[in-house]
Amino acid sequence: MDGPSPVHPRFFDPITPTSRWVLLALVGLMPFGSYFAYDSISALSTMIMEGMEVDQEAIGLLYSFYSWPNVIMVLIGGILIDRLGTRRMSLIFSSLIVLGAAIVAAAPNITAMIIGRTIFGIGAESLIVCQSVILAKWFKGRELALSFGLSLTIMRIGTALSFNTEAAIANTFGGWRVALWVAAGFCVLSFVANIFYVMLERLAHDKVKLAEAPAGDKVVASDIKKFNSSFWFIALLCVTFYSAIFPFTSLAVDLFVTKWGMTVEAAGSITSVITIMSAVLAPIIGWSVDRLGRRGMLLMLGALLMVPSHTAMGVTHIHPLASMVVLGFSFSLVSAVLWPTVPLIVEAKSVGTAFGLITMIQNIGLALFPWLNGKLRVATQSYVASQLMFAALGFLGFVFALLLLRSDKKAGGILKKGRMGKEAPVQGEER
Repeated sequence: MDGPSPVHPRFFDPITPTSRWVLLALVGLMPFGSYFAYDSISALSTMIMEGMEVDQEAIGLLYSFYSWPNVIMVLIGGILIDRLGTRRMSLIFSSLIVLGAAIVAAAPNITAMIIGRTIFGIGAESLIVCQSVILAKWFKGRELALSFGLSLTIMRIGTALSFNTEAAIANTFGGWRVALWVAAGFCVLSFVANIFYVMLERLAHDKVKLAEAPAGDKVVASDIKKFNSSFWFIALLCVTFYSAIFPFTSLAVDLFVTKWGMTVEAAGSITSVITIMSAVLAPIIGWSVDRLGRRGMLLMLGALLMVPSHTAMGVTHIHPLASMVVLGFSFSLVSAVLWPTVPLIVEAKSVGTAFGLITMIQNIGLALFPWLNGKLRVATQSYVASQLMFAALGFLGFVFALLLLRSDKKAGGILKKGRMGKEAPVQGEER
């Protein structure tokens, strides 16, 4: 477990709000590199396929093998954080991120690259769980919702930066491997931010009483049987919605290059629209929903907007920017509303189990659909079938949101109510 330190330098007084915001910046930067590296594969997909002589299915597998281990890791991540503490485990997870990113950059073949992505994924997703615990420790009872929103914005900037710079780096400095090494370099910088966080929290540990935080998304089997239908509709909405977002972006650059003839750089910029909109709008939407409610209706709207967006990109040649803006608004809406909804429909002591179970189910979709996206592209030699698949997932999400609305109405309409400034007891985190 994390232990105290008796030294308190004058430059860091953990009692002051300024010092807590310094910690927030460091904690937000801890997964920044992993967010950059996660989508560097998509940003460079066309170049990687040419350089390694592989197809879109292989690119999909790089995303699938990122997610498969995390179906299991969520079962043990909370236990490890409980026993070894956030400081020690965050450093271990950050080390796995750096190792995995370096293997991906140096990989001589696609098999080695898949191994690197697997190691990278174990570290990256577990670090996000660890980050949630750290924020809960430092900001519970103060600015918890705001701290989660701001840290998510920092991480989204990492994704947007990847889509907007990786292709340019590759074209300017000697190829896609150089760009992948830059991604690994950002992971190293995030590891350095993690070290600074560990140093500062050790200095602060015995000077300020930190809140007791749950050990992340830890699943307790006895809690599952208590969940009502609203929870299961949320879980099904989550897996269908996110399976139509991240598996889509895994090959979106290739879609825009092959169908619209864009440059790789332009295709990356268009793909980043989703992330940029989420970084800007998600905290605003979350703040508004806390006060105004109407969560079920907003989830229905967010899921429904995916249908015309994906369909238009699949069956028409209309420039995709408009569709990506609509998809970005959809992503901002659902991501801001869905996760903070969970603590409202389960008992407080079961919140960790609820988030853990949803994360497990979500990772099954995130492992399966990138592979299906690539396989459909190879089999049909177009992205029409893939885009219709994503549109169908959006429609299923709409159906689950509608069923959630009906279920919540029978349960008293808790999701319809606004909290008028009251902070939700726990905030969820997602990629």
